[in-house]
Amino acid sequence: MLLLTVKHIIADFVLQTSWMAIGKDQKTGWALPLLAHCFVHLAVAMTLILIIAPKFWFVAVIDFLIHITIDRAKGLCTSTFGVTHEHPWFWTLIGVDQALHHLTGFGLSIFMAANG
Repeated sequence: MLLLTVKHIIADFVLQTSWMAIGKDQKTGWALPLLAHCFVHLAVAMTLILIIAPKFWFVAVIDFLIHITIDRAKGLCTSTFGVTHEHPWFWTLIGVDQALHHLTGFGLSIFMAANG
């Protein structure tokens, strides 16, 4: 869990550029920023997993697929309902997004622990 939490902090906050953060939530032109952001998650996850538990390399791919799904769903909500920093749903969407990412890490950690 700690490994995937560190991965999430690095990929979602340290390495995510404004182009990714803003672009992935747009009505159009969202695909490239979203893919770039999620490939950063894949690269960091794959690197850490290959160092710590290489037999679970495929968990990085699963994390990528779940991450892209969660972020696209958030982007659809943001663009459909015009959610900006001033919108009352802004922090709710951020909170739900982060909770889903952490639950993903929790679930994948349980899987790796049970099959380690």
